[in-house]
Amino acid sequence: MGVQQVSLDDRFDLEKSPVLLTGTQALVRLMLMQKARDRAAGLNTAGLVTGYRGSPLGAVDMQMARAKKHQSTSKPPMCCSSRG
Repeated sequence: MGVQQVSLDDRFDLEKSPVLLTGTQALVRLMLMQKARDRAAGLNTAGLVTGYRGSPLGAVDMQMARAKKHQSTSKPPMCCSSRG
């Protein structure tokens, strides 16, 4: 078996497997995989991720923005305004 070429960009490329991910990146990849499954089934779905200030998952929006370059038709993530 030969050496497999690995890149940090593989984390959001659904054609690549296996990949090494953080927990936050795994959540984003899960959403991308569900969207791909829905499209394959002929469904036009959307997802919503919410949170709160100080949430341990506060980096999800940053990971979604990074994943955007791998999803040509996705819209940029929308982040809620902070309320004090």
